[in-house]
Amino acid sequence: MNFLVQIKLQLMVTGRVDLRSDTVTKPSEAMRAAMANAEVDDDVFGYDPTALRLETEMARLTGKEAAVFVPSGTMGNLISVLVHWEIRGSEVILGDKSHIHIYENGGISTIGGVHPGTVKNKEDGTMDIDLIEAAIRDPKLDICYPVTRLICLENTHVNFSLAYPFQRLQEKTSKALGVPVHRLVQAADSVSVCLSKGLGAPVGSVIVGSKAFIARAKTLRKTLGGGMKQVGVLCAAALFAVQHNVGKLEGDHKKANLAGNICKGGFSIGI
Repeated sequence: MNFLVQIKLQLMVTGRVDLRSDTVTKPSEAMRAAMANAEVDDDVFGYDPTALRLETEMARLTGKEAAVFVPSGTMGNLISVLVHWEIRGSEVILGDKSHIHIYENGGISTIGGVHPGTVKNKEDGTMDIDLIEAAIRDPKLDICYPVTRLICLENTHVNFSLAYPFQRLQEKTSKALGVPVHRLVQAADSVSVCLSKGLGAPVGSVIVGSKAFIARAKTLRKTLGGGMKQVGVLCAAALFAVQHNVGKLEGDHKKANLAGNICKGGFSIGI
């Protein structure tokens, strides 16, 4: 059925269209079946076969050595920042409207003792690379400065609309970039990938990085209460989303643009 007609029918039947967030997307019947049939074991001990398959696939897709499943993007971000930290009081550079800075209860500061150094997000959600470079502290100049040890980029930006241009990411380290994931994140030491946004998984994120990084991440996951037992029922949904829903993203982007234009200007359809 035509997308516009679907919206029109929903408006006629319910009087509203639910555009709150893609996080309210319900699992499909096929995804539920994958969850019901998932092989499971104790993931804290590293034995859950479905979790291992998801982590292996995510490491392959991103071109990183290893991966670990975590229950939320907030935990994934917190773990990733803390693993990069050896000294409390160090600084991370991030956007002033980034999810880590605004919507994660200040966890990097309250739990990790990490100082957030903000750079202004532009209207499209990106940050000026030159401003990022200017924000990096040189501890040799003044012992009063916290030491900059990490830069966090958010792509796409949760509060805005655009992804970081691939060329700019490549030089210094649109919604559909037409770039393989492993190339997009090639310059990053670690990546936290949310699977409940855009792909339709009901819960979960995956952190990817070097084997040593992920080993430390698993320890922190346990510390923060994210070590779960037979987690394969959740990983099965995430793996299904990766295998079956990534290819639908281009169409979703087009529909999102269309819906956005509808919301701005109104529309009329005869059916």
